[in-house]
Amino acid sequence: MATTRLERGSLLVGGRELLSQCPPEATLRAGVADAAPGAAFLGARAAAPSSRHVFSLGLLCRGWRWLSLFKLKIWWMAPKTGADTAGVPAETQMLLLEKTGNGVEDTVYALMLPVLDGDFRASLQGSPENELQFCFESGDPDVQTMDAVDAVFVNSGDNPFKLMKESIKILSKIKGTFSHIESKETPANLDWFGWCTWDAFYKAVNPVGIEEGLQSLREGGAPPRFLIIDDGWQQIVNEFKEVDGALLEETVFAERLVDLKENDKFRGEACKNLGDLVKKIKETHGVKYVYAWHALLGYWGGVCTSSDVMEKYNPKLVYPVQSPGDVANLRDVAMDSLEKYGVGIIDPEKIYEFYNDQHSYLSSVGVDGVKVDVQNVMETLGHGFGGRVALTRKYQHALEESIARNFKGNNLICCMSHSSDHIYSALKSAVARASEDFMPREPTLQTLHIANVAFNSLLLGEIFIPDWDMFQSKHETAEFHGAARALSGGGVYVSDKPGVHDFNVLKKLVLPDGSILRARYAGRPTRDCLFNDPVMDGKSLLKIWNLNNLSAAVGVFNCQGAGNWTWLVEEISHVPTAVNITGHLSPSDVESLEEITGDEWNGETAVYAFNSCSLSRLQKHQSLELSLVTMTCEIYTISPIQVYGGAVRFAPLGLLNMFNSGGALDSITGTVDSSATTVQIKCRGPGRFGAYSSARPALCRVDAHEVEFSHSDDGLLAFDLSDGPSHSSVRNIEILYTAS
Repeated sequence: MATTRLERGSLLVGGRELLSQCPPEATLRAGVADAAPGAAFLGARAAAPSSRHVFSLGLLCRGWRWLSLFKLKIWWMAPKTGADTAGVPAETQMLLLEKTGNGVEDTVYALMLPVLDGDFRASLQGSPENELQFCFESGDPDVQTMDAVDAVFVNSGDNPFKLMKESIKILSKIKGTFSHIESKETPANLDWFGWCTWDAFYKAVNPVGIEEGLQSLREGGAPPRFLIIDDGWQQIVNEFKEVDGALLEETVFAERLVDLKENDKFRGEACKNLGDLVKKIKETHGVKYVYAWHALLGYWGGVCTSSDVMEKYNPKLVYPVQSPGDVANLRDVAMDSLEKYGVGIIDPEKIYEFYNDQHSYLSSVGVDGVKVDVQNVMETLGHGFGGRVALTRKYQHALEESIARNFKGNNLICCMSHSSDHIYSALKSAVARASEDFMPREPTLQTLHIANVAFNSLLLGEIFIPDWDMFQSKHETAEFHGAARALSGGGVYVSDKPGVHDFNVLKKLVLPDGSILRARYAGRPTRDCLFNDPVMDGKSLLKIWNLNNLSAAVGVFNCQGAGNWTWLVEEISHVPTAVNITGHLSPSDVESLEEITGDEWNGETAVYAFNSCSLSRLQKHQSLELSLVTMTCEIYTISPIQVYGGAVRFAPLGLLNMFNSGGALDSITGTVDSSATTVQIKCRGPGRFGAYSSARPALCRVDAHEVEFSHSDDGLLAFDLSDGPSHSSVRNIEILYTAS
């Protein structure tokens, strides 16, 4: 790929002109990575020092279309697509651009990542004059500069997914403040089904309710091995008791932490203390991992500055200051409350001590990890502390060190943390929530959630394992959400109320031992979906791809007609509430299929549709047509067909009763002798095993026992994997073909 050059007022990327009329103050530092000639940094020089600059980079040239990931709220990113520069939203943290040529091979992708440069943070935005700009700010009036040197990373390539991965690896090496996901420890709880207390109880969470929820899930055959005790267990205080005779609803976000131990709900008849509860649920309900929730500053409003317990951390009351970017898109009610009532912030020099005290206590009572919320509040507290970047990094690295010291297995979920201040300070954090919460009582937000997590995972998935959030199994959108979670590559957990479950949905996600079939990577939109709007254009389906050990999966979702993106959009034609959309599915939708195919693969695949139970054979670049109505989906397992013994064409599909069927497959080998060809497979179970087989086998064995099987005209071979030894869910399968 060609080098990136800034010459005669034009920015050339991948051999194409990306920006024209670049101003003289714009700068380029090229040659930053030997292995990637297109990698470079854009910057600019101002006439005078300031804590906040807005620099122009020039005009976006015609023929490019873009995908922005921008901070819709202070806490969360969302996607937006377009072609005009003015439409690039404020607070854009990733801008992926595409320019097509005469054919697919001529398509060029350019990636622009505004990053952290010293104590400053960059973001992109369009202007009414159609300029592409970058904002460069410290968040502290006393931290000023004239120069933005390495503010916007630029790179180019012909594969957007490889481009993203390569770029994040280059950036992590150059900056040294964060790490690529491949170098991080993966928390073990991600491979087990979980339950979170939030939507089940909200802040009314209590020991009896927790036990009831765990028991009802376990008795129904979907035992949670992972529990999050969400907000509601801590000792907090609302210091604004009476305002005009009534407690103001808005002060709830200003409540503050007064102690590190559990509140009175967790000290009584139901359980003596938090440790007693944790011990009981692990012993009685088989829970392996218990996480507790807390905010980055202790609680939403920080810590109570007059608390005797908090005195040792030198807390003080400060008032957040939101940057123009924070309020440019959607204001957030929580931040407005904190601006008014203040935040009890811990002395940055004492923050590690605070985390260590909190986490050592939790660890001592059997808690295994934490979900840390409200993280982006740090970007509003930088004044007087050296700026937003320095303060965020101080807190984030202290948090990670405390996690490493007190918990095994890097057991941390980062939440409300989509600011690049946090993203590019994550050295060890391996899991981060991918979007705004699942909101069971908001019907217009369900399709947005699926589109949001998939698109955000393009960036987040290179630094974290994206957490697509909980959902509820007995909800009108449960199948839709459940199918998406199966493809996410992250954790699968619900927030069902005790006794309110749909086990038909859950058993498509969870094996009887409580394990899940987690895919290899972060689920992301297929290449042909990247620059479409799957929520509001009235014509595009959303396809999400992932890989397993031996096969791939593509989920196709109709997200049209059920809701609108929650920002102002141009007038569009009316989209019916229920719209039927036709699209296409191809094995070529799967990136990196060659990782699982082997060198001798001839391009033929077996494609199994989960809902319609139909099996097709497709060459890699062939496609099939499908139609979906609003809020419905289909999951396709795509398995490369291999030839065994010169005659048998075979492709394992996995457990046909599970959303991510191929996630059950561990390995496959073939042996051939003069009398027979044997295919040997290791597959998790129980369930209905399926495979494509061009010939009818002579017999099938599971754990050395012969089993009955069916073999249909389309080549679908199927048989049951019954419950096996309790110590292992892996079954040894042998499929024997005799020479004809």
